[in-house]
Amino acid sequence: MAEIRNFVLREKNGNETGVFTGHQPRQAALKAANRSKGTKSKPVELKLRERGTKKIHIYKGWTEVVAAPKNKPKWMPAKINKPNVKKVASSFWIKFNFYFYFYFL
Repeated sequence: MAEIRNFVLREKNGNETGVFTGHQPRQAALKAANRSKGTKSKPVELKLRERGTKKIHIYKGWTEVVAAPKNKPKWMPAKINKPNVKKVASSFWIKFNFYFYFYFL
């Protein structure tokens, strides 16, 4: 089984705000999208940096309100938020002469 990895959410100004865990980057992106305010018509950009590496995973994420499954537990409401993500790119974060550059794969 794959090891659990930590991914840090990066804002546009470079601040790192939250840590999301998952076996795959998409799993962490779904967790981050569930907290975001993005919609399907206006998704938010999620940049997740993998801890221990210089790799950044970039996703577009949004949530939709959908009906709960028919076999839902009693405590679950009739409508739930469903996160969705779409991978945009992967890149490496390299510090060079105090400026940061993206190198896309």
